[in-house]
Amino acid sequence: MNPLGYQQITSLSSSTALTVPSDPEKQPAEKAIISPESQSVRWRDDGTAPTTTVGYLLTAGSELEYDGDLSKLRFIETAASAKLNICYYG
Repeated sequence: MNPLGYQQITSLSSSTALTVPSDPEKQPAEKAIISPESQSVRWRDDGTAPTTTVGYLLTAGSELEYDGDLSKLRFIETAASAKLNICYYG
């Protein structure tokens, strides 16, 4: 896998999508490693926005290795001040 970049999202009070990069040769990101910091988040990848109580729970300090359609992923914090750290790979 080719590393394509890093992103940190600090505003997760509403449903938030990723900003998926691609490399200079136009290789799209195919995989992401995602880890919430400070607070847990919920996520969905089925086209529906998660809420603070509905969606798959990803606890602070855990890691999600995702290789589906990155453009469909959406996240929301379960409590104020969550941060999301994402590494992208192609």
